[in-house]
Amino acid sequence: MFKSIAIIGKYMNQAALQQMQTDLADLARHLKAKNIEVWVEENTAQHAELTGFKTAPLAVIGSKVDLAIVMGGDGTMLSVARSLIQNNIPLVGINRGRFGFLTDLRAEDMLLAVDKILANYYRLESRMLLTASVVRAGKPIFQGLALNDVVIKSGLRLIEITVEIDGQFVHKQCADGLIISTPTGTTAYALSAGGPILHPNLEAIAIVPISPHTLSNRPIAVNSSSEIEMNLVQADDAQLSYDGQFEILLEMGDRILVKRAEKTVTLLHPSEYCYFDMLRNKLNWG
Repeated sequence: MFKSIAIIGKYMNQAALQQMQTDLADLARHLKAKNIEVWVEENTAQHAELTGFKTAPLAVIGSKVDLAIVMGGDGTMLSVARSLIQNNIPLVGINRGRFGFLTDLRAEDMLLAVDKILANYYRLESRMLLTASVVRAGKPIFQGLALNDVVIKSGLRLIEITVEIDGQFVHKQCADGLIISTPTGTTAYALSAGGPILHPNLEAIAIVPISPHTLSNRPIAVNSSSEIEMNLVQADDAQLSYDGQFEILLEMGDRILVKRAEKTVTLLHPSEYCYFDMLRNKLNWG
């Protein structure tokens, strides 16, 4: 039984927040009526005008609860997951976005679904993350985490990258960019670039080129224990992004090192959740 629960909404988008404002209030009151200690992320509380509940910033709210409910889209869930990674608390997603690959509860059914979760009808799922560091002139200048993907991309022209896996040279490629994806991220940008869908239970990393100059350069999957090194040979305005939410500018000669992170994210699903049902519904399979 969860005794304290955090509620976090997509407060960055005012139009989206107005649409979910009533849902956030209904959820907070519903939990409080069940004698659960409710914490609302302070920006969510401020922008949604939620009063009468304990508040805390995202950076610390994870230390005060044993479950976090995130209302928004996959982007919101990605941001929250990285922010709460040190707290090892499970995350529940209520979909108020477009696709909702990570936020699998429907807003229309959320109270019933939450009640089932509170009655211990749920399943936990561990999702791997990637850690990516940038080395410039022999010195590390940045390191970050990604739940979906790490992407090297240029907006102006083709970039030239060499790729090594576990110290073995793979290829030098010219492309619009390169996606290094977790299984979770293979239903995101990597899928749009023609990459494979990897089941979240697979211990694997997908490497997906974006519009490669050589059409025979195809996506590959490697073991999740692999260390991937990329060297930026030629680029004008290349950048490295983490889950498409944080970017760092790259320079020619930079080395980008990607490997599996030690930490994982725990997602909490309703007991009837099925990954293949989700894929069929989201991707409109027959």
